[in-house]
Amino acid sequence: MARDVRELAGAWRRFQRHAVAAPSPELAPFVERYWMVSWEYDEPYRQLVVPYPNVHLTFLGGTATVRGVSSGHQYRVLAGRGSVFGVAFRPGGFRPFLGVPVSTLTDRAVPAREILPGEPPSRPDVAAVERYLRSRLPEPDPRAEEAARIVAVVAARPTVLRVDALAREVGLTVRGVQRLFAEYVGVGPKWVIRRYRLREVTERLASGDAVDWAALAAELGYADQAHLTRDFTAMFGEPPTWYAARY
Repeated sequence: MARDVRELAGAWRRFQRHAVAAPSPELAPFVERYWMVSWEYDEPYRQLVVPYPNVHLTFLGGTATVRGVSSGHQYRVLAGRGSVFGVAFRPGGFRPFLGVPVSTLTDRAVPAREILPGEPPSRPDVAAVERYLRSRLPEPDPRAEEAARIVAVVAARPTVLRVDALAREVGLTVRGVQRLFAEYVGVGPKWVIRRYRLREVTERLASGDAVDWAALAAELGYADQAHLTRDFTAMFGEPPTWYAARY
């Protein structure tokens, strides 16, 4: 199958611009970052999107949408000239706004007005979106902070490979971690562990160094290279060697 050359060897940088901004201290307990993407394509381009455990609020074409955590990769078609402004909430950080388990949003996109009453900004930028969120600011939630802390442990510690090991690390039962993640994160702890361990695969690929796949599979807790390849393909939509060509 022929590949779109615009997705190879970092060629996307010629067609897209990305920027990020940090939230204000008042919103930092809830928001991880603001992100902005603009693009210009003469021909439609299929953009691969691989998820992390964040709920997003996006502003695109005058429409504000809340997007729950996606359990797998997606493709978004970018055509012509356009831009999107997004809010990536911290893992657990959207639960205080939502008022019900975040798992009810998983793999779903909902108009923002259904969750955040009122008129979203028509020209979103950091200042306008912060005013919008600040007017709907919920009370701090210690359980949301706990969820964010546990996800941070997974992200920072490559040795965390199993849910029972994570539970011991954070001082909870396995069932306690599972309940917390369903309520506040939207996906289970096993999914989050797998996602961050697979991030280590993409970092090795991005470095350009040769990868000892059998050794890496063992390091990440897989029985063999085939299991690693299967998990990677399920999450990213393509096998590691195919994905590597993007770098």
